[in-house]
Amino acid sequence: MALRATLPIQDSAAGLLQANSTDVDEHCASLGRWRLSYDQISAGAFRGSFTQLSLPRLEVFCEITSQQVRQYGQLGADSFGIGLPWHGDGELSFNGTGASGARVLASIDAEIDMCTPKAFELRGVVASTVLIAELAARLDIELPRTAWHRLQVIEMAEAPVARLRAHLAAIQATITTAPATFNDPAARQALEDALLVEIMDMLPTARPSDPGRSAAARKRTVDRARELMHSRGDRSLSLLEVCKAVGASPRKLGYCFQEVLGTSPMHYWRAMRLNRVRRDLKGAGGNETSVYDVAVQHGFWHFSQFSLDYKRHFGELPSQTLRRARCAA
Repeated sequence: MALRATLPIQDSAAGLLQANSTDVDEHCASLGRWRLSYDQISAGAFRGSFTQLSLPRLEVFCEITSQQVRQYGQLGADSFGIGLPWHGDGELSFNGTGASGARVLASIDAEIDMCTPKAFELRGVVASTVLIAELAARLDIELPRTAWHRLQVIEMAEAPVARLRAHLAAIQATITTAPATFNDPAARQALEDALLVEIMDMLPTARPSDPGRSAAARKRTVDRARELMHSRGDRSLSLLEVCKAVGASPRKLGYCFQEVLGTSPMHYWRAMRLNRVRRDLKGAGGNETSVYDVAVQHGFWHFSQFSLDYKRHFGELPSQTLRRARCAA
């Protein structure tokens, strides 16, 4: 299959983005045009890296995060993405189930909402859905429409997946040892062609994994609980109020959260509120803001316990976060 014969070369300088961060929000801001938000779920110092090689019509990425993270949003309008989990200390969780092992993740013009495990590495390719649809039409390939508009685990033929994995490994090795290779337009075009060949070879065999009705029901329960947890009212709801609203006992809700997100509802909710406090403190430049007021606003009534939880989660006291924000103002 020769893609160069079907579409003209659109030569443009390759861009190589490499970013390292020690803050989950800074890491999220380094993701270029991706419209994603991240919340740190597990406690401990955060370390993240993001590498993106921009080819004429594709973006090749490698992302590493040290802590368990919830990722939500979009790769961009009308985006097609294939991701291969590389490493991870646990299961990747989304859509009511966990995705363990070397599976393929596909996001085709879809919202993303997933929880990644600790020490997680994801490599993959992002393109426009228009490009993929145009190539499929020209090469007489029927695309799996059931995989559209939803982030999914996709079952695909092993051979092209293995070849794509080998390409991604070679790209990352070249970025590390000889990044100037990608300054050559011919090399960039050859790489893009090779990646598109494997993607177009994979897609006709794509079959979304079915999590089953019980998994779908668990996800609905968790989605409703999270909607309540994330609602911005005059005060934060208690976990008991959330259980009553979704019609689930604390034990059942805990089981659903563990299956869908890989963590407990209490741990998830505390992490979400700690992330909110941190963002409010980082955005506070005036002297009128106090740590206590922000903490209470997000439902933390035991101030000394809150300070301990905050330091355990982010590696610094909330007063240090606020002091740094004031110095930067």
